[in-house]
Amino acid sequence: MQQAQTPVQGLRRLAPGGNLLAGSVTGRHAAALIVGRYAVAGVVTCGHPVARLVGGRRRLHSRQRTTRLGPTRGSTDSYPGTVTLRLYDTAARSVRDFVPRQAGKVGVYLCGLTLQAPPHIGHLRSGVNYDVLRRWLSAAGFEVTFIRNVTDIDDKILVKAQEQGRPFWSIAYANELVLARSYRALNVLPPTYEPRATGHIPEMHELIARLIETGHAYPATDGSGDVYFDVASWPAYGSLSGQSPDDMQSAGDAPERGKRDPRDFALWKGVKPDEPADAYWPSPWGRGRPGWHIECSAMCLRYLGAEFDIHGGGLDLTFPHHENEIAQSQAAGLPFARWWVHHGLLSIGGAKMGKSLGNALDLDYVDSLGVRPVELRYYYAAAHYRSRIDYSEDALREAAVAYRRIEGFVQRAVERVGAGQLGELPAGFVAAMDDDLNTSAALAVLQATLRDGNTALADGDDVTVRTTLAATRAMLDILGVDPLDPAWTGGGRVDDLRGVVDSLVALALEQRAQARSRKDWAAADAVRDQLKQAGVVVEDTPQGPRWTIGEQD
Repeated sequence: MQQAQTPVQGLRRLAPGGNLLAGSVTGRHAAALIVGRYAVAGVVTCGHPVARLVGGRRRLHSRQRTTRLGPTRGSTDSYPGTVTLRLYDTAARSVRDFVPRQAGKVGVYLCGLTLQAPPHIGHLRSGVNYDVLRRWLSAAGFEVTFIRNVTDIDDKILVKAQEQGRPFWSIAYANELVLARSYRALNVLPPTYEPRATGHIPEMHELIARLIETGHAYPATDGSGDVYFDVASWPAYGSLSGQSPDDMQSAGDAPERGKRDPRDFALWKGVKPDEPADAYWPSPWGRGRPGWHIECSAMCLRYLGAEFDIHGGGLDLTFPHHENEIAQSQAAGLPFARWWVHHGLLSIGGAKMGKSLGNALDLDYVDSLGVRPVELRYYYAAAHYRSRIDYSEDALREAAVAYRRIEGFVQRAVERVGAGQLGELPAGFVAAMDDDLNTSAALAVLQATLRDGNTALADGDDVTVRTTLAATRAMLDILGVDPLDPAWTGGGRVDDLRGVVDSLVALALEQRAQARSRKDWAAADAVRDQLKQAGVVVEDTPQGPRWTIGEQD
């Protein structure tokens, strides 16, 4: 069972007695639809105030909180737009009105994967979380520049290269291909740009030189070729993570012999005799390679400029990685990120998932459980992005069952009224998403809409079926799990077999129909039971038998 989540700071609390989940998904998976009792108050269902997508921008028909702000940081003019989205900013330790640096545009940088090993499902949660953020910003009408890097040179990659007797770049590239396939399987939109660290060595040299010139960095005097950031030169160091430099230990990223202070961290690492000979580049300080932290600062500057809106990553990156990014970037004169948006981690048995611990699970493992990528994505989306998910097979299967119920409604509605177009977003869904991407509360609105849609199907109310289908698909599209999205219907390992499965099930249903026509009820029931054992659920409807994928017996 998925572990009950700690209430996430900053979300609005339901009024006493409020039951947002009444009549919706029940059982243990309900815990994944709402974080404790935190959700948006005053959620409405289909037929009540909604938001429209007009010209690519979300418009509310009901009371929408809008805030016109005074001067923003780095600007002397008031922000010309209105603010509805609120995001938790790690640096401020609070939920704040999201005000982009430039009206109508948003720049986002997400720290991507270090490519020493293939991705596991803990890594992939990050891609899905920020994909939902990106989709929501785009739905609001913003032009989003989304940068997600890959780290293809790092201590860990070099260790793997030595262990396996392979070039470091061969290992990095192989894992990059697996990562790309995994993101495609989960319907994660490709980034605007996906830079590799090794492609930005000149930009790193420029930043390091600027830091040395301004007295915030120094070359080691031991002949190692290392260059270090001088932590003591930056009084604000530790502000993101809330730590005092006096309480910090050694950075641990290089031998301390060339450091002025053990807390100083490496910007450039000189040649080491026990590392691969091809893992180095010329520099003003001798042949070497970049430190991890300078890589992201250089790529942020290259693709988003000196100041940008959102920097994302896992909570485990807050310190030291993001703390060091802030220090070196601002010490170089760059305003850097305006929001720090961190996502919670996915653990297993209370421990962090990782290859070194032997508890890493990948997409192939999930597939072996009979859980599709779209169902894994739903599992991710059901929890608030800042909450910790303690993985369990039971919770994953429950999420899969919950999604299949949603999928079943969509299939039945399409059979009845056709697919139609994406429709209006219920105002409660909009309010939940604007409240720090509260997907758990947003899914509660979805469940209420589904309840209306199922009632309409039972009553033969095609007008309401059409309306609820359009609203349901619009909400699912924001979360990236619309069953009719071509990503789920037109490709992938499972979908390649769809035609074969359709033909086999159609043959079995024909045999069942023939048995029923001759009143051989035992034979008809045997066909149905065999299909059920294979995970195919047959439902007799006035339009004839229909089948869906359900639980295997």
